[in-house]
Amino acid sequence: MSLKNTLLLYLVTLAIFFIIDMVWLGLVAKNFYRQQLGGMLSAKVNWPAAILFYLLFIAGLQLFVIAPALARGDALQALWQGAFFGLVAYATYDLTNLATLNHWPLLVTVVDLAWGAVLGGTVSCCAVLAGRWLFRG
Repeated sequence: MSLKNTLLLYLVTLAIFFIIDMVWLGLVAKNFYRQQLGGMLSAKVNWPAAILFYLLFIAGLQLFVIAPALARGDALQALWQGAFFGLVAYATYDLTNLATLNHWPLLVTVVDLAWGAVLGGTVSCCAVLAGRWLFRG
């Protein structure tokens, strides 16, 4: 894949990820995290840290999941490998918190691990389908 196509696919994947995650964080799970984490949540999002996470997570998905699945034309491969990648990435954060922080809720860990898997798989599958459409012919 050319550098131009790689960058285009990265931007498309980033947009897909951002839209899906904002729906989750802003609508579906907004009250869940407030209820579970209470005073541990910052009043303001640290956007540089959040943006860096998004950029790195998408780079990892693209390198390890999306590009190989797109080369094979296999969206199902992207779905399950993206789900596993998301599970591992979210587990790194949540299981570390569970292991090292007082009063970190087990329920948050379970929900986040499930969300990481759903998000990683969905984004990867959608990105492969978008890539197949963008780069057809």
